Amino acid sequence: MRELDFSRLRRTSLRSRKSKVSFRGCAAPVRKGMSFGAFLSGLPDYLAAKDFRAVVDAVVRAKRRGAPVLLGIGAHFIKVGLSPLLLQGLSERIFDGVAMNGAGVIHDVELALAGKTSEDVASQLADGSFGMARETAQFIQGALAAGVGEGLGFGAAVGKAIAGSRAPHRGRSLLAGAWKQGIPVTVHVCVGADVTHMHPETDGAAMGETSLRDFRSFCGLVARLQGGVYLNVGSAVVLPEVFLKAVSVARNLGKPLSRITTVNMDFQKLYRPDVNVVSRPTSGGGKGVHLIGPHEILFPLLMAAVAERIG
Repeated sequence: MRELDFSRLRRTSLRSRKSKVSFRGCAAPVRKGMSFGAFLSGLPDYLAAKDFRAVVDAVVRAKRRGAPVLLGIGAHFIKVGLSPLLLQGLSERIFDGVAMNGAGVIHDVELALAGKTSEDVASQLADGSFGMARETAQFIQGALAAGVGEGLGFGAAVGKAIAGSRAPHRGRSLLAGAWKQGIPVTVHVCVGADVTHMHPETDGAAMGETSLRDFRSFCGLVARLQGGVYLNVGSAVVLPEVFLKAVSVARNLGKPLSRITTVNMDFQKLYRPDVNVVSRPTSGGGKGVHLIGPHEILFPLLMAAVAERIG
């Protein structure tokens, strides 16, 4: 075979060629005792660091223009100790609403009642004791039974019950704190997915009615999301599905949602958060961002960066 004549190749100049990386976007050296603001401004201006800055900018921009910032969380968010940071975000009005699944309620209730949560599933499944804590189921069902007659949604019913209870750790409850501050927490239950559904106290009618009320409330929050931000943190299936339906309801009722920022924050990129949060809702306008990494690290960084910007 005859070799190609490489001397005939057309070449370009490095100096005139367009390039994607330069020293202007490189990280600044770190030093002992530097401020968080200096650390933040010293991050490189590429890939995930650039996306992180874009999310911070979107949250700050939404707050300054009065647009909502909504947060959807999986139960793992509470299990890795992020409730105190979220409570701070609610008290400082960073977040205008929170959506969670039924398991998130269970962990918040158990922390309020006993100061601990998250059982060892593997060891307790063998003898059938997994998920059988009676206090958890009784408290949640009692809250729903009272709340359904008062026209409350799932999150408000449980939040009100915790706030009005003698639970020793009620002051650290996410649901109780949101209830006292008048910030909506909507709970989206998948029947059969939560340990409390195994208990005889469970009332499907009350559970379904209050969760449906919360879905309709969540649709109302999403309908006002123009210019705002929705963050999905640690929910792989339930909340991405709920968010997509809420977007469809809002647009069906004439809300364009053409200028929204959606963010998925989790330790890996999964199908439903990708298409239902990041891609599809922003395909006609807006911006979707993945921040990949443990949310027990990323969420505190986000909160600190927003605080640095808005004081």
